[in-house]
Amino acid sequence: MEPLPAAVTAILLDIEGTTTPITFVKDILFPYIQDNVEEYLQKHWHEEECQDDVRQLKLQAEKDSGQKGFVPIPSNTEAELQVIKGVAANVLWQMSLDRKTTALKQLQGHMWRSAYASGKVKGEVYDDVVPALKKWKGAGMKLYIFSSGSVEAQKLLFGYSIEGDLLELFHGHFDTTVGSKVESDSYRRIADKIGCSTENILFLTDIIKEAEAAREAGVHVAIAVRPGNAALTDEEKSEYHLITSFDQLPLQSTH
Repeated sequence: MEPLPAAVTAILLDIEGTTTPITFVKDILFPYIQDNVEEYLQKHWHEEECQDDVRQLKLQAEKDSGQKGFVPIPSNTEAELQVIKGVAANVLWQMSLDRKTTALKQLQGHMWRSAYASGKVKGEVYDDVVPALKKWKGAGMKLYIFSSGSVEAQKLLFGYSIEGDLLELFHGHFDTTVGSKVESDSYRRIADKIGCSTENILFLTDIIKEAEAAREAGVHVAIAVRPGNAALTDEEKSEYHLITSFDQLPLQSTH
């Protein structure tokens, strides 16, 4: 296999379906919230951070009040345990609809931080990921993450991974504050922030729409074909460089 273009000096990595099984979020992270939210709220209820999370959830609940099946949060005049149960029920309702509200993500982020730090959860990465990251970094590549999950969530996953703390391998992290992953301008902004041209970047993802947006911006792309990822059409397979493992990317040293 021919090495990728010599112009590539930075590798931008998606997480789900690329470095990490899609099932990790669906089968580990989300069920952790569902199983532990009420207990977490009881334990941390009187802490400022938790109260701020609850305030944000209540503000979101005011906006949601007209929605079908809406689960209200009791006012603070109710007994503490009833309010906690109400907050937990609202969180479960939002998750059942796959909501991505800022208030929900904020609480989830704090719960995951606690779970990672206590060792209850460890970030999953495919077996081929860490050796490849170390090899690429050793070859002079700069490594970055671009995920729809928050930068904080990314750092937790790699900081508390099954392979230990991997954060030192990365030069930076990007989330959707730079723009959507399916918009080409996002990749131009990332290039600006990295301080290079889009043609100096290789983006690894499993999502065709993200690959299209990156390629439109002038970024080199390879598609990760992993178990459980969305199937590709024959046309998509012919259009992109496909890899089933990171060790299938022969890179030229930038030294």
